[in-house]
Amino acid sequence: MKLHSPIKINNKNYARGTEVPWFSIYPFFMIHMLMFGGSGFIMAYSADQVPVSFLYMHGGIAIVVYTIFYLSIFGLDEVKWMFINAGLSVLGIYSQIGWILNYFGRDISDYPLYVHVTPFLYFVLYTFLLRHAILDITGSRENEKKKKRVEYGYVGISLAYYLASSFLT
Repeated sequence: MKLHSPIKINNKNYARGTEVPWFSIYPFFMIHMLMFGGSGFIMAYSADQVPVSFLYMHGGIAIVVYTIFYLSIFGLDEVKWMFINAGLSVLGIYSQIGWILNYFGRDISDYPLYVHVTPFLYFVLYTFLLRHAILDITGSRENEKKKKRVEYGYVGISLAYYLASSFLT
């Protein structure tokens, strides 16, 4: 993957346009975001809810930082499409969070809409990162034909998973 802005990764400076191996980016961000996103999810939906202002501060700061990194790593056009697709996918995200909450004996409608903002944004950021990781791990980013197959597979598997989880709820 080629960087869109200069960035420092693992104490090493990379210039704009530098090719960076996938294993120097994805493992760190996937684990880091899982920890922050998981804690944000727990804070938003636990029985002992934290104040919404703290939820927004905790999640908001991290989301802004991740978005800045995404802009540096993936570029403005990719990040723009991440948010466009997120807007189109609100119902899909809503069903997934509802499905997860169902496992804890809760219902998504038990919470006001403003509580869902942080978990929804983490979901968007995480699935965006997952798609890019799959493109890089499969080596399909630079091969248009292979990239299309991987993207269709990603959409197909995601759609099957979302439909199955909706029916299981």
